[in-house]
Amino acid sequence: MNILKIEERLDRIEKLLIANKKVLTFDEACDYTGISRSYFYKLTSKNILPYSKPNGKIIFFSKEKLDEWLLRNEQKSKNDLKDKALDYTLKNKR
Repeated sequence: MNILKIEERLDRIEKLLIANKKVLTFDEACDYTGISRSYFYKLTSKNILPYSKPNGKIIFFSKEKLDEWLLRNEQKSKNDLKDKALDYTLKNKR
């Protein structure tokens, strides 16, 4: 096997292991979210991202809280908005 294939397989294995963890380190959280390390650092330094700092130095992230943060501000599709408008008009007929 060539070195590139081995590295690809190791990357896949790492991603599978991270997917099973509940608590992530800074680097794992960056990889998990796909956010660059510099921007991720900026988000944590401004307390925009939820994180824990149990010993005052190393920070950890709850995968569940990261998922909630990533999925906030959901945008509705046009069909969802039309359905909601229709429901509203049917319920509020005068």
